[in-house]
Order: sequence, then C-alpha cells, then structure tokens
Amino acid sequence: MTQSSSMADSARLGPWHDLPAAQQPDWRDHPAYPEACDRLAAAPPLVTATEVRRLRSSLARLTETESLMLQLGDCAESLYECTPRHVAQKLRVVERLADRFGELTGRSVLRVGRMGGQFAKPRSQATERHGAQVIPSFRGHMINSEIPTPLTRQPDPRRMVWAYDAGAEVQRTLRAHREHDDRLPAGDGPWSSHEALVVDYESRLVRQDPDTGEAYLSSTHLPWVGERTRGPGDAHVGMLSSVVNPVGCKIGPGADPADILRVCEALDPAREPGRLVLIPRMGRDGILDALPPLVRRVANAGHTVVWLCDPMHGNTVTSRFGLKTRLLADVVTEAVRFRDILLDNRQHPAGLHIEVAADDVTECVGGSVESEDQLHRHYTSLCDPRLNAEQALELIEAWTK
Repeated sequence: MTQSSSMADSARLGPWHDLPAAQQPDWRDHPAYPEACDRLAAAPPLVTATEVRRLRSSLARLTETESLMLQLGDCAESLYECTPRHVAQKLRVVERLADRFGELTGRSVLRVGRMGGQFAKPRSQATERHGAQVIPSFRGHMINSEIPTPLTRQPDPRRMVWAYDAGAEVQRTLRAHREHDDRLPAGDGPWSSHEALVVDYESRLVRQDPDTGEAYLSSTHLPWVGERTRGPGDAHVGMLSSVVNPVGCKIGPGADPADILRVCEALDPAREPGRLVLIPRMGRDGILDALPPLVRRVANAGHTVVWLCDPMHGNTVTSRFGLKTRLLADVVTEAVRFRDILLDNRQHPAGLHIEVAADDVTECVGGSVESEDQLHRHYTSLCDPRLNAEQALELIEAWTK
C-alpha cells in the first residue's frame, strides 16, 4: 500500500486507528490486504440503522419493565454453516429456549443470537502443539483455518471478505424470520451479535445512519468487547464508543471495578438506558467475591445497564481425555449466584449469555451427557465447548426456580 493510500485508509478507520489493539492478526503485509479492506469499505451495510435503533429501544424497555433477554449461539461460527438451512436450525433453538424462558417467568424475552459475525476468537496462547509441530493457534474462520498445518494457520485477510459474505447470508435469513414471525413484538428479535474483535474488519463496516448522520457499526446489531480487549484506552473500546449501537462488555473475575467504571464511562457517557450490556464471566466461585462490589459501583455511577450472566467461560476445564469441557452443574451454580447477587443489590438480572449448539452435541458434562466418556460421541465445536439444547433448558429451568 502506498503512503498516500495508507494515510487515507487510516483516516477512514476513525480516531481509534492508532490506539493499541490486542489479539489482532498479523496480516497487513499480505498482498491481498489492501483489496480486502477496500472491498469491505465499499460493501453495503449488513444491518440497518433502523434495526439498530429498534434493538436499542427494546433494551431500554427491558431495563424499565424487567423483561428478560437470551443471547446465545455458537462459540465460533463456521463459514460453512451460514446457509439458510443452518441458520433456520439455529433459530429454532433460539426460539425454543426463549419461549420456555418466557413460559417459566411470565415475562417477554428479547432474543439475540451469536450469529452473523462470530468468526474470530481471542486466544490465550499464540501457538499450539500438534504432534511434533508447534503451529499458530486457530483464531476463527475470519482469520485462519481450523485445519492444523503451518500453512492453513497463517492469517489471510481475504477471509474478512468471506466472513462478510457469510454474514450477509445470515442477516438475510434473520431479517426474513423477523418479518414473517407475527408471534413476537417487532423489537424482540431475533437480532444478531458478535465480539467486535478484528479491528480491520469492524472499522471498515462503520456507516452513517441516513436519517440522523450518526455513526453505527453495520456488521451486527449488538457488538461486544471481550475480557482481553476491553482496555478503556484501547482501540476496541474507542471504536465501540464512537457508534450508536447497543454495546456489550465481558468482565472476568480479576476485573478492577475502577477499570470497569472507566470502560462504562467510555461506552456510556450519557448514562442512556439500552446502551450498555455488562456480561460477567467469572466462574462459579469467583463470582461470589468479584461481582457484588462491581454491581454496586456501576449502579452508584448512574449507569442503567443490562446485566447478563455468561456462566460458560469462567467454568472451562480439561477432561482426562484432553478435551475442553464445562460441567453443567458449575454453569448452573454461577447463573443462580449471579441472579441472587443482582437481586440482593436491587438490580435486575436480565438474563443469560450462553454458548449453545443447534445440534445435539456432547461437549459439556451433565444432563444428557452423563460423563466425560461420552464427550467424544459428538464433539464438533471449533473452539470452546457448547451446551446442547436439553442442557440449556436445564439451565433456564434452574434460573427460574
């Protein structure tokens, strides 16, 4: 890329382009990088500003009426499972679980899928061992391939375009589902969400609302920033602070409440209901000490946030066979403790953010998967272990008791 085109590209990225950004692929010297970025910058928005405003209004009503929310789907989406058939199968699971949540609580349930862009994953280790080889870690289909060879694990910027095309297919199916489903209020979804991890991708999909002129992120309805990338002075927070989408933030057990308040201030300076979703992922034991002071500090600072529980990520263990798994009992315990902590502090526990597969997978132990011996039967996750629908129903039923 020439110096002049590089400067123009930086200006197009936004004021966060020179801020530090963790967990980014090293691909800017790849010959396909300039063309991939240009194609994304010129592409139509994947979601509309009207849809974003509708979801944000629904989230604001959620904080006022104490209705509920489910945010669920794959840990890492596959580019090969974004067809209308695959998306319809995922939506059946979303609707089944949300309907049951509503039946058990007597409340309306806002539905948000981890779909249409969950193609990139942060990793704690840059490399992994396969046999005698040490190769780059799999970082999601937007970045590299799950096939474990040195060549296929190299980051390829063309994959951003493939991810955009797959996301467009998902959004078409989601939009048709919303338009033809007359069972739910228009604002209840299902909407899309993903972690806004790859700054090169997300930045080039920032668009202007044609009615208001405000910037919005057109890659998804509800982007979130992860535990590893939520630095208040970093590019991810800078990017999401500049758009009008509702935004989420994952919070781990070691989070400093003062640091989280700085993130809240950056993302929600006007204290607007419906703007900010906070998603603790602290583990069944860590949540007891870490969450109560955080809830109090956020409430005292005047932020009217949507509190969701992610009971999955803090409870990952390794089975004796070397497979990552989660124990359903731990997941349930964290979710119930989250609910009780919020209620004890006079805040609304708004719902769950969970990784659930559309297929009947055997990746987490508990319920229909009686022991670790059954994990091999149908373990297909590209990254972290997911619940199957029956296990997710057990979680929802435990929450409502």
